[in-house]
Amino acid sequence: MYRNHDGEKVLHLERKKVMFFIYRMGGGGAARTILNIVNHLDRQQFEPILVTLNFNYTYEQYVNDDVTFIKLPVKRLRQAIVPLAKLIHKERPHLLFSTVPNYNTIAILAKLLSRTKTKLIVREAAFLGGTWKTNLLLKGYGMLYRLANRVIALSEGVKENLIRRYHIPKGRITVIYNPVDIEHIISESEKVPEENFLFTDQKQTIITAGRLVAEKDHATLLRSFAKLNDRSNKQLIILGEGELEQALKTLAKDLGIEERVFFLGFKQNPYAYIERADVFALTSTTEGFGHVLVEALALGTPVVSTRCRPGAEEILGEEKYGLLANVGDSNQFAKQLETALSLTEDEKQIVISKGKERAADFAVEKIVHEYEQVFLQVIDEHTK
Repeated sequence: MYRNHDGEKVLHLERKKVMFFIYRMGGGGAARTILNIVNHLDRQQFEPILVTLNFNYTYEQYVNDDVTFIKLPVKRLRQAIVPLAKLIHKERPHLLFSTVPNYNTIAILAKLLSRTKTKLIVREAAFLGGTWKTNLLLKGYGMLYRLANRVIALSEGVKENLIRRYHIPKGRITVIYNPVDIEHIISESEKVPEENFLFTDQKQTIITAGRLVAEKDHATLLRSFAKLNDRSNKQLIILGEGELEQALKTLAKDLGIEERVFFLGFKQNPYAYIERADVFALTSTTEGFGHVLVEALALGTPVVSTRCRPGAEEILGEEKYGLLANVGDSNQFAKQLETALSLTEDEKQIVISKGKERAADFAVEKIVHEYEQVFLQVIDEHTK
């Protein structure tokens, strides 16, 4: 800030160089968040630089042309410390930003090795901890995180976890929710999905999207679907891939529902599928935020979710915007699915309207502005 001839405060328009570091621009939530931030940062105030390891992945094609995109000449994370440090020293960014504990560790060490005055912000999105080994590891992360100028927590629950298990002082933590590019996902949802033949007026469709791993607990979803009173006009679509795919297909067969469950794998455009479904279901055991819940709400698809801490309850507002069931409780989850599928058209329109209203709270323009304010605040501390 400076004062003009009239004594009024005026924002100095020098562009601030912000470097974003992530392992790769794959199809996960961390890459999606980075993508939304770098693409929507105010170019009058910021110059974004995106840095990854030497991979070619899904979201790269969506990075705006005016983003400086640099790939380090390595593919192993631990080997990235020195080349990232050299890049920081060369580019002299005002700020370095990273997300995910392993990547944050590399960013912190590289920043120290660079011997620059670059400020550092790390973001924590996961609600980790439980076993003594994990809690001990988190204390180690916390020691490193305290070397950062600010820690961004994905939700209030993640913030509480950072204080309790990482031992980060609460004054160093800022909560910023995930940015959701509502305009983009609505545009993508208008495209015809590959398996469009699955969606007919004669069938009610339950859909989920996420990696086929233990923490997403697709097994509970399959058991819940098997307990629905009448499955003759219902189907379950599962988007995603992962290590448990074969085990889940076996479970579907054992439950006698394999003919009504469709494993469609990873979809670059899941929105076209979610928008056409009658209910979006999430059975995770834990979610730092639950990005896909907001996407479903934005697309006008009613949501049924487990009370996966801490994200779902914060997003759905204790059932104000969607139905909730206890983690791992297939009986309760099945009842909530029945409730969602039994909504009258008028009831459904009310649910859709409330959902879209809630999704707007996470619109990319609003959330990225919050990031911009934190970026400027931390950079300004650099000049004091």
